[in-house]
Amino acid sequence: MVEPVETGPVETPVGKLDDEQLDAVLIGGREQRAVVVVDYRDEWPQMYRELAGKVRAAVGSTALAVEHIGSTSVPGLAAKPIIDMLLVVPDVAAEADYLPALESVGLVLRVREPNHRMVRTPARDVHLHIYQAGAPEIADYLDLRDWLRVSAEDRELYASVKKDLARQEWPDMNYYAEAKDEVVATVLAHAREWRAAG
Repeated sequence: MVEPVETGPVETPVGKLDDEQLDAVLIGGREQRAVVVVDYRDEWPQMYRELAGKVRAAVGSTALAVEHIGSTSVPGLAAKPIIDMLLVVPDVAAEADYLPALESVGLVLRVREPNHRMVRTPARDVHLHIYQAGAPEIADYLDLRDWLRVSAEDRELYASVKKDLARQEWPDMNYYAEAKDEVVATVLAHAREWRAAG
């Protein structure tokens, strides 16, 4: 398991995303589809374990860590039925070290940002986020997950906001994700306090 890295205060700009930014990083363009949030499903951890095994086997020692992240990694939390995973590699820019291997197990490149890649299944039910060791996003994902696993209050807050936002129509799922920034920043601040006290 990757240990979270200490990071500074969380700064989350809300409303900064635009179509031009998305077009620059999304492989295949923007996608408008309904955001569906469902009750927690007991099969999600097993689905993650199976997928993690495939990812580890495919990329070998390039995989410094594979983690289950996002709402499907938190028992009892309502979520989009998409398994979010984290793959930590030595150098995210060295795509030749991992991308062909991930493509060989059926994953397709969807996002290419300077410090982040995301591949997914053609069915769009798995998102594998790829960062290099030491990236601050790793701590964000793990702190958020670990705190939501222990805080029923923040779990309920987060679920409530997600369900409210899912009732809206979004031109791309990234706008839905951005709309959660404020609640994520709040919950992440609680997570950092908890982690520091622990």
